Amino acid sequence: MPNQRSGDSFNTTVTQPLFFIPHGAGPCFFMDWQPSNMWHKMADFLRSIPGRLPQSPKAILLISAHWQASEFRLTASKQPELIYDYYGFPEHTYQLTYQAVGAPSLAKRISNLLTDAGLNNELDTSRGFDHGVFVPLKLMFPDADIPVLQLSLRNDLDPAAHLQAGKAIAALRNEGVLMIGSGMSFHNMRGYGDDNFTAPSEVFDQWLSNTVSATADERNAGLSNWSQAPAALKSHQLGEEEHLIPLMVVAGAAGNDQGTKVYSQQVLKTQISAFQFG
Repeated sequence: MPNQRSGDSFNTTVTQPLFFIPHGAGPCFFMDWQPSNMWHKMADFLRSIPGRLPQSPKAILLISAHWQASEFRLTASKQPELIYDYYGFPEHTYQLTYQAVGAPSLAKRISNLLTDAGLNNELDTSRGFDHGVFVPLKLMFPDADIPVLQLSLRNDLDPAAHLQAGKAIAALRNEGVLMIGSGMSFHNMRGYGDDNFTAPSEVFDQWLSNTVSATADERNAGLSNWSQAPAALKSHQLGEEEHLIPLMVVAGAAGNDQGTKVYSQQVLKTQISAFQFG
């Protein structure tokens, strides 16, 4: 049984897996037009996630690419609002709803775990859920009946620090908490739709798949030095790699569980994948 602060944790249950998922482009899954059905396969994968779990989660922790702060921050309100942080989409996509309650007590527990690991952090009672949270959750858990909270990235995007954060909160897996990193395995805006980026995206995707499936020590060493990987800087421009960093948190929480590619598709002429640990 994991160490728990009295009165400040969930009961022990089966171990939940961890996921690194693509969240698509803005509200792409909820638009009236779908060129060549490009987002349908990704949407089907996201909808499949509840069926991959040993039981329904007691809470969901999302690490989204779209929240960065000087130190780790956690949503801590009882009912976070939605942040429509996408631009130029149809009006109806700014009326999307997702009324999941927050998880303030779990936020405090996570804050304690991060602090114990020497990682500065703050609770944020005003921050809402960005589209990296509510858009995929509307597909995965459309009833919005599971408490949700969000963990920010750190501005420095230091892979080692995010791996450390994941390791610090790994015990939550045994308490019924589903942890999901929400980003994109390829995210170079200059490369989408460009034939010149197809081969580099495939090369980086293969490296990422091999690295995630390696032993914990090899995986964490590789992810810590991701920018040295083949075609890495064509897949994520240095300084703009926020869509890859959520993977570090879930990989850090995975312990000795090896990762597996559970979805892969060419979208906008680039290879996009998702990974599961456990």
